[in-house]
Amino acid sequence: MTRGNETIRVLIPLKLRKKNGRPKIMPPADYSPSEDQAQDPHILRAIGRAWGWRRRMEAGEFATIQELAEAVGLAERHVSRQLRLA
Repeated sequence: MTRGNETIRVLIPLKLRKKNGRPKIMPPADYSPSEDQAQDPHILRAIGRAWGWRRRMEAGEFATIQELAEAVGLAERHVSRQLRLA
């Protein structure tokens, strides 16, 4: 268990590439998943959505998470949880 002042970092090596004009999250070239670990498209989609929302907020399109949530038509709590993926 960690103390309050310690930080745990999780590194997920992903590459962003455009395919058919849309960004696509790709694993590194040397990555080979084991048979029991398949890529979950829902998680990859959530990570991609979070990065897109983060970029829009950093660009100044939205000032608050509440504004972003209203624009995308989702609950503020859901948007705030998914933004942590970025």
